[in-house]
Parts: sequence; C-alpha cells; structure tokens
Amino acid sequence: MRATPLLLIAATLAAPATAQRWDLRGDGPPVRLAGRGVPVLLPELRNHPRGRAFVARNFDANGDRLISPREADAANRAFIELAGADRGGFDWDRRGLAPGDRVAPPRGGWDRAAMRGYGFRQGREGAVMTMQDEVLFRTDSADLRPGALDRLRPLAAYLRDNPGVRVLIAGHTDSRGTAAHNKALSLRRADSVRAAFDAMGVTRARFRVEGRGEAQPIAPNTNAAGMRQNRRVEVTLLGQRADAFRG
Repeated sequence: MRATPLLLIAATLAAPATAQRWDLRGDGPPVRLAGRGVPVLLPELRNHPRGRAFVARNFDANGDRLISPREADAANRAFIELAGADRGGFDWDRRGLAPGDRVAPPRGGWDRAAMRGYGFRQGREGAVMTMQDEVLFRTDSADLRPGALDRLRPLAAYLRDNPGVRVLIAGHTDSRGTAAHNKALSLRRADSVRAAFDAMGVTRARFRVEGRGEAQPIAPNTNAAGMRQNRRVEVTLLGQRADAFRG
C-alpha cells in the first residue's frame, strides 16, 4: 500500500537515514495549489504542472490542496535532493523517475555556503547582514519583489534549525522625503521582511522590528551611490558571532 502524504512528510522531517519513495507520476488532471505555503515553494515546483503534482501527492497532508509553509519547505528540500545541481533544468519526463523510485531523503540543516554569502559583519548586538532595498522592494514601497523570498530562504532555514536565535530587523532609508515618511517606510519594509520569515515557518515572536528612517546613514546622501547604500534592511542575529558564518 502506498504511504500517505502525512507519513511522507514525517519521513522527510524526521528520518534522514531512511530512503524515501516519492510519488512522481505525471498523469491526471492539472493540480491547483493554494495556501500560505505556495509563495514559499521553489519556482520549479510552483510553476511546473509536474512540480505542483509532486507537492500535492507527497506533501499535502490532508489532501485539501492548501499548502502550509512547513509543507512547502519539506517539498523544497525533497526536490533539491532529487534535482541536485541541475535544479533549474530539471526534466521531469527524461530523468527516468517512475512512481516508487527510491531516492535519498532531503538532508536537514542549513546551507553554510549560502550563509557565508550573506557577508555577515560583527555588530554591537550580534552578527549583521545587510540587504539593499532594490534587491527586496519595489520603488518607494514595502512590497517585496518576486525574488525576495529566494534571497531570504537560506536565512530562514538557519533560523528554523536554530530556534534559540532571536533577530533584529531594522529598516533604513536615504534622506529624500520627510523624516516622518522615511521612518514609516523603513518600519513597513522591516515588517515585510519579518512577515516573509513568518511565511517560511519562523515564529514572529523571535523578531524585533525597527524603522530607523534616515537617522543612521552609512554613506553621504549627496549623490545617487550614497543614497543607494543608505536604503537598506539590516538583519542582526542577536548574540551571534559573525565569524561563525565565515568558515
């Protein structure tokens, strides 16, 4: 008898030493997915009919097509294990993967190379990483760009695996506009980043969110390059050492 989706999720999250059988069929009607976890899914799963079927058949615990962030994360890990380095070019039809093929389960833990890539520096309260606003947000907006979740995903994985780490998210702007507008915008942007982590399964109670507006520039606001540097969100892992992410 084929394992239920709930059992597959349990195996994904708790049994890294046991090989898992995934249902990789490509038959049946198109699958539509909904729920808070859908934005968390990798584009290769979210945007491909076989990818959506893979998620629904293996990770939708109650079969209602509503995907939670936790289910989406489990699906992402499983797909990364299946696809390897060729994730973007994964060919569902030519990989020779049939129903019941045995593959290794996704490995737990966080991506150390990706965490090194954030370029943490040591701050007064902990390890600090900086993201420029043009990477995360639309112009003069707190709405996250479509690719922002991909930028934040490795950090979310680290935080899920280290539940004792608390986080400060601080938004900053350049000096254009009024001080009140800039402070409000920086707070909304910081809160949008916090909400993204919440959608990826990191409890919101772990975050402190601040909007600092134009008050703490790191470059002159007299030219475009300086203003671009000042428009940023800084994420601090409170009490953590930056050199822990450099090895």
